Amino acid sequence: MVQYSPLDTTFAALSDPTRRAVLERLGRSDASISDLAGLFAMTLTGIKKHVGVLEEAGLVTTEKVGRVRTCRLGPRRLDEESHWIGGYQRMLEQRMDHLEAFLEETTETLP
Repeated sequence: MVQYSPLDTTFAALSDPTRRAVLERLGRSDASISDLAGLFAMTLTGIKKHVGVLEEAGLVTTEKVGRVRTCRLGPRRLDEESHWIGGYQRMLEQRMDHLEAFLEETTETLP
């Protein structure tokens, strides 16, 4: 099996709009698997798969009490992901700055 870094696992989990919506919902309050399935008009199996991906990324935790599995936001704070995004954004801004300087130089030489 391929080993992924935490960054890969998190971005893969966040790549799905349903999983992002689940995180937004859990940001307001904890919810059971059944509640989430109803909210997203999904089968229990379908929502369990989404929650499992989020749980593997550390973005959600679940706890089973009796027959009810409750989901809540997990411990991950996304610091590593924020750092990577910030570096990527800085690189893009530098490229745009270089392009702007090039265009300024080019237009100055035009008659």
